[in-house]
Amino acid sequence: MKNRLKVLRAERDWSQAELGGRLGVSRQAVNAIETGKYDPSLPLAFKIARLFDAPIEEIFDDEHGGEDA
Repeated sequence: MKNRLKVLRAERDWSQAELGGRLGVSRQAVNAIETGKYDPSLPLAFKIARLFDAPIEEIFDDEHGGEDA
């Protein structure tokens, strides 16, 4: 899953470790999400969206172009 997490984090000048601390996850988890190796759980995705004050859809892209499943 593509996402804008790295860009949003950089805009706030946060390290991966700092973002992880704010979310209650490890730096490695942040890195895995940013690189698309790990899709966050729904609760974590909501937590990320609240932290960045943005809808989930503005942070994560399911790469299906808005098609219904």
